[in-house]
Amino acid sequence: MARNYQSLNEPTDRERAKAERRDSLLREATRLFALHGYAGVSLEDLGAACGISGPAVYRHFSGKQAVLIALMVDMSKDILEGGQQAVGAGGEPLEVLQRLVDYHTDFSFSRPDIIQVQDRDLKSLPKAELQLVRKLQNSYIALWTDQLGKLHPGSTAQTNRFRAHAVFGLLNSTSHSVHNPRTKKSGLKVVLARMALAALTSPVG
Repeated sequence: MARNYQSLNEPTDRERAKAERRDSLLREATRLFALHGYAGVSLEDLGAACGISGPAVYRHFSGKQAVLIALMVDMSKDILEGGQQAVGAGGEPLEVLQRLVDYHTDFSFSRPDIIQVQDRDLKSLPKAELQLVRKLQNSYIALWTDQLGKLHPGSTAQTNRFRAHAVFGLLNSTSHSVHNPRTKKSGLKVVLARMALAALTSPVG
């Protein structure tokens, strides 16, 4: 008679509940940090937003700074992984840049709060974690500049990096506008993507 053993790799109900609580804390932290800034949010605020006490947050994070570290490192890893997938699909440089633009545009529209937190509170990370985030971000930028180097063989690495940063500024600016009720979002993603691609492909001098 076969016995129904739980897979050694399958999480227990308790582990799943803990992971879900952690995810909930990170979602609420992103929202609260975007609204009030990292310095303006306490662990009590974060716990209350998730229906738990402030001290209960310590079951998941060692403190508020640990929450910010998780947010920034996870985001940097996520965006790098998405960029690597866009490049990994192959094709001509223009095709790859189009996928990178589409990916970054989608990211900006779907996760505007985390972009605001990064813009305002990245400096609050400890030195080691800040260096890690910078390393991940530089790897992401390199995905863009490598393709730009192929598309514009006569351009310098500095120019290509400037182009990439300029496009990030354009696309990330949506994090400050998509929550505005006066902003008409219909077709905005398409407009931004086209503007970004134009900035990446236009000849220089």
